[in-house]
Amino acid sequence: MVKLTEYEQQMLDGAFGRYKQIAMEHVVEFANVMGAEELVKISKVHMCAGCPPLEYGQSDDFDESFRRTFLWTKEPVGFEGYSPEVYVQTDGGAVDQYDPKPMYLSQELFERNRERELRYAQGGVSIVGSCTPYLNGWIPLRGETFMTTESSNVLFSNSVFGAAGNSNGVAACAWAAITGRGPKCGMHLPENRIASVEVQIRCACETPRDWDIIGYALGRLIIQHNNAVPVVTGPFHDVDIIRLKRMFSAIATTSGLEMCHIEGVTPEAPTKEIALGGKKDYPVLQITQADYDAAEQLLCDPGSGPVQLISVGCPHYCLEEIRDAAAYIKGKHVHEGVRLIFWTSCSIREAARMSGYLATIEAAGATIGTNGCPLVQGFACYDGVTGMAVDAAKQAHYNRSWLKGGKMFYGTMEQCVDAAVSGMWEGK
Repeated sequence: MVKLTEYEQQMLDGAFGRYKQIAMEHVVEFANVMGAEELVKISKVHMCAGCPPLEYGQSDDFDESFRRTFLWTKEPVGFEGYSPEVYVQTDGGAVDQYDPKPMYLSQELFERNRERELRYAQGGVSIVGSCTPYLNGWIPLRGETFMTTESSNVLFSNSVFGAAGNSNGVAACAWAAITGRGPKCGMHLPENRIASVEVQIRCACETPRDWDIIGYALGRLIIQHNNAVPVVTGPFHDVDIIRLKRMFSAIATTSGLEMCHIEGVTPEAPTKEIALGGKKDYPVLQITQADYDAAEQLLCDPGSGPVQLISVGCPHYCLEEIRDAAAYIKGKHVHEGVRLIFWTSCSIREAARMSGYLATIEAAGATIGTNGCPLVQGFACYDGVTGMAVDAAKQAHYNRSWLKGGKMFYGTMEQCVDAAVSGMWEGK
């Protein structure tokens, strides 16, 4: 049975109102199910808001939708906002925040989503709509505790910042945002963060695409070892946010990892020996060039073919990547009947507008999308699509099943832009 502090017991007893009490009841129940002995203070939460992806739990009434999706109660309790002690930023949502047309979504959904985002904003939520909140000011440092609905964000925040947190569903994140508390379990516990296996990189590891493919292969490998926390070692260099976010997104696609030490990068892994907690006997795995090649073959269909939808920017592009995309597409024009979308957050899109990158991209007939990607904005965008090109392992992996027999092509941003301009993917 979880032990509560005096303040936590007061929340559970209803001293701060029924709204917070309901959330605290769920937190305690969740903690008991997880076997947590106590709760932990949550300083940051990253979660969906607005219209939840794929319309889950929706009603025309905002408060009813909130009760269904987040509070799990039939009691007539309205949304009262989130704790001011918790910084809450939004994950991707059901519709673009600027233009629903490129994804074949309705104006009605667009307007309803905006209305709901405003309600959440009034309740203390920062509206960003991105799977990469750390690019937009949501940065939990070492020692901070967090919860997130995004599987790649939990890896990045634990493994790069050294913060302590878990990936949870939208309801559990909402309970934490309301109460400022969550179960002390998983990556909140120091003993669970220690690596128990070494993964040696023995393949190409230069470009962001290399790191994307390595992440996909690593997830496939580590899941065979019960998602044991790894420490990654190898001859890598020039490690940056772009490479790491690509790697962690791909790892989260093929495994359930929430922590992955990178030797010399992760705060808890200045050396592999420290990451392993002094263990002398541990499995040593390798990702070879053969593993790399096998992963790449799983992601891209062979040959050439026409394309109608190009989705670039998973995880969401940073401003540097948008800059590079604008420079590459300048002077080109997207082929008739092809949609080319570069995905990022609304804040980075605004910076791209101020920098002139948005104008360049739109002049080429492409667009910058926000608040998600095809994975969370529904099925309508695949209408008429027999060929799709992406620059991310996660998109190639998941979108393949939604194409209903269509071709999935995976390559670099430059290859994707070239395909959008010609209307054809040119295979190797």
